[in-house]
Amino acid sequence: MKRHPMTKNGHATLRDELEHLKKNDRPEVIKAIEEARGHGDLTENAEFIYAKEQQAFIESRIQELENKLAAADIIDTSRLPKDRIVFGSQILLCNVDTGEEITYQIVGVDESDINDGKISIESPIAKALIGKRLDDVIEVNTPNGKREYEILEILLG
Repeated sequence: MKRHPMTKNGHATLRDELEHLKKNDRPEVIKAIEEARGHGDLTENAEFIYAKEQQAFIESRIQELENKLAAADIIDTSRLPKDRIVFGSQILLCNVDTGEEITYQIVGVDESDINDGKISIESPIAKALIGKRLDDVIEVNTPNGKREYEILEILLG
């Protein structure tokens, strides 16, 4: 099985979601199925059909989370070097052309969320950042063309 890097926080978030699905959502949908069965003919029972679809979604998500957690290689970001960018680093960048500043954290594929500033280790910008140091300038190919970023600060992960 191929291992995937993941931060401690990312692992905890997935584990919490899995626990919630097992302890809350799964019992609720089982109860909904039982109640819908009591309404008679199951072939035309919209509540039953919806509850069964929800159950399938929940069971699928549980399986997906269990697989992701089993394949996780949890990286303790507190032990990583602070003088260069590595997995788990949080980086303050400046777009050389616009002067816009943005902060990213390099995380595992399963925990990336661009809206939260978490970029996948597999992303082009993360690949360009790995190994770089303070004040380095990187060039990244984007759908809108090449962009240059200066590394302003390497923060704790």
